[in-house]
Amino acid sequence: MMDLSWLSSPFALLLITLVVIGVLKIVAVLHHTYLYWKNKGVPYLPINLSNSITDWKLLLGRISVVNYFQYLYNYFPDAKYVGLMDFGMPSVLVRDPELIKDIMVKDFESFPDHRSFVDASVEPLFSKNITSLRGDRWREMRNTLSPSFTASKMKFMFNLMSECSHNFVNYLVDHPEVCHSIETKGVFRRYATDVIATTAFGISVNSMKDQDNEFYIRGIEIIKGFSAGPLGMAKMILFQACPRLAKLLGLSLFPPSTTEFFKKIVGETIRAREEQGIVRPDMIHLLMQARDKEDVHKMTVDDIVSQAFIFFFAGFETSATLMCFAAHELAVNQDVQDRLREEVQQHLAEGNGEISYESISKISYMDMVISETLRKYPPSIITDRLCAKRYELPPSRPGCKNAIVEPNHVLLFPIYSLHHDPTYFPNPDKFDPERFNEENKDKILPYTYLPFGHGPRKCIGNR
Repeated sequence: MMDLSWLSSPFALLLITLVVIGVLKIVAVLHHTYLYWKNKGVPYLPINLSNSITDWKLLLGRISVVNYFQYLYNYFPDAKYVGLMDFGMPSVLVRDPELIKDIMVKDFESFPDHRSFVDASVEPLFSKNITSLRGDRWREMRNTLSPSFTASKMKFMFNLMSECSHNFVNYLVDHPEVCHSIETKGVFRRYATDVIATTAFGISVNSMKDQDNEFYIRGIEIIKGFSAGPLGMAKMILFQACPRLAKLLGLSLFPPSTTEFFKKIVGETIRAREEQGIVRPDMIHLLMQARDKEDVHKMTVDDIVSQAFIFFFAGFETSATLMCFAAHELAVNQDVQDRLREEVQQHLAEGNGEISYESISKISYMDMVISETLRKYPPSIITDRLCAKRYELPPSRPGCKNAIVEPNHVLLFPIYSLHHDPTYFPNPDKFDPERFNEENKDKILPYTYLPFGHGPRKCIGNR
């Protein structure tokens, strides 16, 4: 007969007590999760077999994040917003364009920040960038970086980009053997590397010629930090839900060598400019000027590194992906390709074989093609705002009551889903640049086209 006397020991009693408390805690959390939005009269994603299977498919990498948010967006097609739970924290998926305007612009003071993606103790380099900063510190940094995108600075950067373009094209001309079959994502990543290296870091790189340059290699390492699949998803969840555990386990988004590389590059650039009196009207120079001012928060080298890094991080993969999708659509839509080529050739002829900064704004069909690419393939699937003070939402549907959003609740804006909603963009899967011609672009319902977000916290790279 089994000896159960050990159950009376203090250790066993303590263990049983902890297990019971743990089970009760889990039940309480599930109960809270299930009832929170129900009690507020807000449409919410119920806990059932179908939704649980969908959640697990996402965690296991069986469905994409795009498909997951499409599922959420379409679950209540008549609702202005839907109640969700994000690791036990109430969040709201906002579907209504007018409500999006209120939150992003009209009532910005109630939603001034993004939620933290990675805890500062886990990834300091990522937590100090302009996207992650909050409050007055964000405003100071925004004001510091905004002059990077004035017309004069953009013209200077355009010349640097043009030089990168010439290097890119010349390599392909000199190596016709590689042009028979090109892996576009790879070559566009190389081009994006060169552009960001020169405009943000003041360093000249030719990634087509020097295939294994460290700037490009580090960019690939950064992208790997955000890899999809079960392991990548588990790491992202751990960073957000249990940052202390992530730190204890020694997890990080990027290899320490990558962090040290960017610190070294920026540190050496600053030192060389100070010692040699180099003035280059780029982002590093603006950040150095801000560092030397006494009327702003004391800026450290790590602050400067973080801003330069986010320009690389935000521009490397998104720019390459945009160019990749644009190239794909031009390849499968011959009429669009022919018209765009004709327009570019016309401006080349007028500029004696060169495209100037001034002529870029006149290449209207190019703008239409890029705008439609950003609609069909937005750089971000969603964006967010963090509630700073109690806010009352209007009824989600007729018959519902107003709902209160509490501080620290997250509001999500499904950019991809809005861009693919046939209510706003008829036949959304069709690539049609004419949506953005002079006549049609004014017909687009405001706050349904959000490739860079909107309001004071829209992407600073919009320019």
